Amino acid sequence: MRYGYARVSSKGQDYAGQVEALKAAGCERIFSDKASGKSTKGRPEFDRLMRALRPGDVVTVTKLDRLARSSRDLHNILHDIAEHDCAFVSLGEAWCDTTTDVGRLMLTIMGGIAEFERGLIRQRCEEGIARAQRKGTKFGRPSSLDPSQRRRIAERYAGGETMAELAREYECGEATIWRALQ
Repeated sequence: MRYGYARVSSKGQDYAGQVEALKAAGCERIFSDKASGKSTKGRPEFDRLMRALRPGDVVTVTKLDRLARSSRDLHNILHDIAEHDCAFVSLGEAWCDTTTDVGRLMLTIMGGIAEFERGLIRQRCEEGIARAQRKGTKFGRPSSLDPSQRRRIAERYAGGETMAELAREYECGEATIWRALQ
């Protein structure tokens, strides 16, 4: 059986054009969501589609961005579809067709490129962080207490005041006082 999946991001949008294209492509049943594509959570029709799949079925979309927002999401979804022994076709991207050997090869290559790109991004981020640390950049939220306040808090705490009292006076949380004492 050939299933179609149509999705628009907001209630004001219409997926009628997608439904027409999916019907023209021979889809016998079409699932449609009006939900953000950020994740597959909150897409009840997509969940129903995945539960309806039987070996040999084909899932069809008009464009890849109707199914997934990132190459990682796409790869995960296509893996789930393949786990059901089903195929996938994107009408807008001819190379994305797991019913053919060439389509499966292209998806494998694109998945490898996406994984390579993620590795490069991670490496660049780590290098940037290391460079910033060497320059003395402090990461995280700035402290709400300056060094003289931290020194005074330590003295007062040693003198017997509680963290709760100090937190009220310095208008911060007890956790901030605790960190100042470390």
